[in-house]
Amino acid sequence: MRRSVPGLVLACVAAAAVLTGCSMEEATCGGGEYPVLSVGGTGSACVPNGEDPPEGYTRYPEGKVPEHVGDKWDTYWQTHTVDEQGKVVEVPEGG
Repeated sequence: MRRSVPGLVLACVAAAAVLTGCSMEEATCGGGEYPVLSVGGTGSACVPNGEDPPEGYTRYPEGKVPEHVGDKWDTYWQTHTVDEQGKVVEVPEGG
């Protein structure tokens, strides 16, 4: 049987990704950084490891940190935030 070169290349790339544990998903932050959430809003930023979040931002609650764009927690934090007391709250529609 004759296979197309593009199909073979795609199969090899997919196999290499699976075998090396490589992810095709876009990471929330780059290497050496961690994501932080805007207090009272849905904004986010990336902070270098070892540094505290800037004023107006906080760390995501443990176990609820987005790792990839569009993952479960990235989607969740589009409609939720942390208030001034650190409580997770739903963001008002349009807010």
